[in-house]
Amino acid sequence: MDPAKNLPVAVIGAGPVGLAAAAHLLERGLEPLIFEAGPSAGAAIEQWRHIRLFSPWQYNTDAAAVRLLTATGWETPEPTALPTGGELIDHYLTPLAALPGIASSLHTGARVVAVTRQGMDKTHSRNRSTTPFVVRVEQADGEVRDYQAAAVIDASGTWSTRNPLGTSGLPALGEAGAANHISSPLPDVLGRDREAFAGRIAVVVGAGHSAANTLLNLSELATQVPGTKIVWAIRGASAAKVYGGGDADGLAARGQLGARLRSLVESGAVDLHTGFGIASVAASDGAVTLTSTDGRTLRADVVVPATGFRPDLDILRELRLELDPGVEAPRDLGPLIDPEFHSCGTVEPHGAKMLAHPEQDFYIVGMKSYGRAPTFLLATGYEQVRSVAAALAGDREAADAVQLELPETGVCSSDIGTSCDVPAAVPAGFVAETAGGCCGAPEPVLVGFPTGLAHGRSGEN
Repeated sequence: MDPAKNLPVAVIGAGPVGLAAAAHLLERGLEPLIFEAGPSAGAAIEQWRHIRLFSPWQYNTDAAAVRLLTATGWETPEPTALPTGGELIDHYLTPLAALPGIASSLHTGARVVAVTRQGMDKTHSRNRSTTPFVVRVEQADGEVRDYQAAAVIDASGTWSTRNPLGTSGLPALGEAGAANHISSPLPDVLGRDREAFAGRIAVVVGAGHSAANTLLNLSELATQVPGTKIVWAIRGASAAKVYGGGDADGLAARGQLGARLRSLVESGAVDLHTGFGIASVAASDGAVTLTSTDGRTLRADVVVPATGFRPDLDILRELRLELDPGVEAPRDLGPLIDPEFHSCGTVEPHGAKMLAHPEQDFYIVGMKSYGRAPTFLLATGYEQVRSVAAALAGDREAADAVQLELPETGVCSSDIGTSCDVPAAVPAGFVAETAGGCCGAPEPVLVGFPTGLAHGRSGEN
């Protein structure tokens, strides 16, 4: 980046990785300009604040952010404790966003709708790398403004663009018309969204951590509210990957949680339908009917789309990107995170060099950098932005010195379990929380679905 431009670095998104990027830019003497579509920092996480993360605080905070916070007297959370999404916001993101250097640069209610170069579309090459970026932003009141930037870091995530219910990457026929019967990907079935699920029939679609989390919470709701029925629909022929290895699983937590989910299915508390690829969705008489590609039907009051996410690339149409054709991640990163072959525990650390595009000084980081791959780690995102900030500051040596230390099993960003009923394995070197926690029992409260698989989807076979 040419410092002579005397322009800020635009950061899209004020989630954990976006704010970490701002912290690293500030430490490098660069000015961030942060745009957050929601009303406050961590707005996407606010939608799932009830979910307890698998990864402990040790892996959920960024080093530069912690240095800035510590200088103000901020107290570091217990490193081995597992925060909920709400605790991540309240105890970390909110105080981080309130720091003077970040607060003065943060624009909330500011949705980025396009990024381009000043006075040129993507077909123009001459002087492109020395021409400022233009970030077009729609304000909450509808006003649209353009901002100039010397560089752009897109940390906008993928929460707003879930994968459709239908097969082949397309929405099922009628899916849009049934939107009133489709919940958010991680509904708070025991709290905020309880009324929509209590005493009703819910179909959970998907075989990942989000699906498992919702199924476990729905099972608890069913014990409280008679008439609550739980249906689980997956495309695959077996739920074995979600169950894990049971007693033989190398990770006790995964085995315990998987065993619990399996027992719910075997007892009939959860009605599992395998090989159920959704062809159409039809709403009528206050309910919704899902029809599979082989003609089977499921009727429900509400559908939970635990189908994963994909990046919103429309805002980047005027930039010169090089993306992996399958995963839609930066080209060099794509083969390393392809879920056909990899889990989070098998992805090597990477930084600015691997994240670079033909569009100089533009980077996609965080969850969005993983495209359609579901194995992103917060700790990985923090190392990404440390490297990117170093590259933008001209410190190529620091940018290339990418390092990341994680437990051997990996700590995927996961979304399953509650702290009071499912003990989990303690990562190597950790001291587990014992008596005095919310459960009142000498059991570790670390919970979640660590992957640690040697491969991704191939683990099904």
